[in-house]
Amino acid sequence: MAFAAIAAGRDFLMPVTLAALLFFVFTPLRRLARRRGIPDALTATVVTLGLVVAAALIGLGASGPINQAAQNLPTIKVRLEQKFSELRESFEELQQAAQQIEEVQNGSGDGEATPTVMVEEARDSTLTSLMKFTPAIAGQVVFTLFLLFFMLASGDLLYLKIVQSFDSLGEKRSAYLALRQIEDSLGNYLGAITIINAGLGLAIGLAMFAWGMPGAILFGIGAFVLNYIPYLGAITGVAVSGIVALVVMPGVFWPMMVAGTYMFLTSLEGQVITPYFVSRRLQMNTVVVFLAVALWAWLWSVIGMIIAVPVLVVLRVLADYIPGWEKFGNFLAGEEPPAIEDEDEEEARDIVEAGAQAEDESAARQATAAVVAEEKAGD
Repeated sequence: MAFAAIAAGRDFLMPVTLAALLFFVFTPLRRLARRRGIPDALTATVVTLGLVVAAALIGLGASGPINQAAQNLPTIKVRLEQKFSELRESFEELQQAAQQIEEVQNGSGDGEATPTVMVEEARDSTLTSLMKFTPAIAGQVVFTLFLLFFMLASGDLLYLKIVQSFDSLGEKRSAYLALRQIEDSLGNYLGAITIINAGLGLAIGLAMFAWGMPGAILFGIGAFVLNYIPYLGAITGVAVSGIVALVVMPGVFWPMMVAGTYMFLTSLEGQVITPYFVSRRLQMNTVVVFLAVALWAWLWSVIGMIIAVPVLVVLRVLADYIPGWEKFGNFLAGEEPPAIEDEDEEEARDIVEAGAQAEDESAARQATAAVVAEEKAGD
């Protein structure tokens, strides 16, 4: 029921969640400006306008290649059909099966729409969908910016209200420290990821330019944005680069090289650069991250995939302060999980490492029993 409620309230909850995450990210900047004598309202205005300008610059940089691609859609369609026809010729059996399917479809009745009509209907449907959802998306963006402005302009009022909701002085202090740690964790994570994504976008843009790909700037901007989505963003970028290369390059080998270049750069970023620059404390269990991205994609589509990891970072911080959440925080953590107060972490490691050497369940039972016996003897 909770997941159903989150999915049903996506139009309201998405901008609220985005505004809350951005509030934690920019609160340290607001606090720094306040110490310099700058009013909170002025800082909130600068932050919101800065976000608008940044989005406008990204849109302006991508508008040219997008318009050019839209004008060349008929040519792109023809070239893709030629490429796929060449691939079909390489597989005679698949081609024969496709011909049989086409014959069945052509003879299915007089009520079938012609390909031209179907294409026009699809085009009208796409335009109708864009016209339908654009006002809703614009409304959510405006709502997010206004909410972020009011949250930043209110100063420490939100923190004060949260801390006041606790009874004892120790609980009030823990709540405030949790809020400050969320600030630091989100700021460090998103700051590092943004810088890394900018470098990745620059590298991919230059690589696409070196390969002679059209719209190298668009590829760079796309890589910057898509890399906020773990795993699925890189897969999408590889697929798009390969498809575009099929249109502009001869054969299949060179398009595969282009897609391989994109995959190599994103793999280098994900496996080497990000783990090195992102604090180990902020690294997450890769399985949990993948499941979280899939879950939030199901709930909130693209926006859900973007906020999946920041939400995990917040939960990871809260697990350090909420009693009973220690094991949950340990489950979310990456290679170096925190020590669990009510269970010796070394004992758990000894059991897992001993069981990993066993070939089957029976051998694992004996190996772990030896560990337990050894621990009891030591006690």
